[in-house]
Amino acid sequence: MQTVLLIDDDVELVEMFKEYLELEGFEVKVAHDGAEGAQKALQQPLDIVVLDVMMPKINGIETLKAIRQQSNIPVIMLTARGDNTDRIIGLELGADDYVPKPSTPREIVARIRAILRRVKPPQEDNSAANAQITVGALSIWPRQRLVEWENKPVTLTSTEFNLLEILAKNAGQVVTKQDLSQIALGRPLARFDRSIDVHMSSIRHKLGTLPDGRQCIQTVFRLGYQLLKD
Repeated sequence: MQTVLLIDDDVELVEMFKEYLELEGFEVKVAHDGAEGAQKALQQPLDIVVLDVMMPKINGIETLKAIRQQSNIPVIMLTARGDNTDRIIGLELGADDYVPKPSTPREIVARIRAILRRVKPPQEDNSAANAQITVGALSIWPRQRLVEWENKPVTLTSTEFNLLEILAKNAGQVVTKQDLSQIALGRPLARFDRSIDVHMSSIRHKLGTLPDGRQCIQTVFRLGYQLLKD
């Protein structure tokens, strides 16, 4: 049974989500403020965190910072509909995805399952899908979800790993933002949605550059992104 931590000060909303998630087969833990939520996220065995931005005492952004200092557990942020600032800040700090509020329990479950499907290691040990991927100085081990650049480990969030793996498997080719969103996040890319751009910026920052100084991940205007094979 997969375990979800809900962090939100809206007690009634949390109980509604908790009941729905349990009916869908999840074990659910709850916290009603950021301090308690960060503590539970770091001390208890969990599969994913659903974190509200607007909370008293310690808000969701500060809570995410505290979690990311010690853990790369998948985190979905609950953000006010239309609040692009909190959304982008959350993604820049390492949130895997976001859900605008108000949202339905069904949408929350769909997003949780989409993220967890991509975090779960594949079962086929010897399949080609699990083989090491090497593109220049980049090495990826899909089953172990490990990444190295020039033989040094790179720490990525679950969504960052998924995006980089897709680009590596298609090295030298352009992958559209729509395809990246659908495969890595499990949802179509909405209009004005900058999630993929923010994740790519973070990945670039964590990876090194090519010998000629270029970024290894290139933006292809109006199309998408390409991992260079050089």
